[in-house]
Amino acid sequence: MGSDHIFRTSGLILALATGAAAAAYDANDVKLGATERDIKQRFPNAHCRELEWPSRAAERRCDDSRVTFAGVDASVTFYVKKNAVEGFDVRFDQRELDRVVKYLRARYGEPESEIGLPYQPEAPAKVEWQANDEHARLSAEPSRRRASLFVWRGTFEQEIYKVR
Repeated sequence: MGSDHIFRTSGLILALATGAAAAAYDANDVKLGATERDIKQRFPNAHCRELEWPSRAAERRCDDSRVTFAGVDASVTFYVKKNAVEGFDVRFDQRELDRVVKYLRARYGEPESEIGLPYQPEAPAKVEWQANDEHARLSAEPSRRRASLFVWRGTFEQEIYKVR
């Protein structure tokens, strides 16, 4: 093997590492797995409390209704289990969807799938990312004023609204 092969292999490893780094799903630097303390440090106005219903997915939730995400006004809810963020939902005016998609492409990388872009208010839109056991879904529905970025790991999406 020559030095050319080693350089190409090193370049591939660097490219893979860079892609993995882009896949760390977060809301203003609060990533999946972060603690409630991390949430409060980044979102000092977040109100944290016990979840209103019993669920295997989360025990607590932290809400902040006045944040800026991707340069737009938004609200965020973090779902916490055993002091680790298992999922979060960022909601914003759907007129800002294209702007948020552009931000997320730069932050999360290219999506696995997308429907309805550029966004037209009379049709649904959905953009999805996945890395290992972590998922991110950006969606907008014509009948709703707000769009949503829903991020989770594991079976959180299936479990969060199952009442136990």
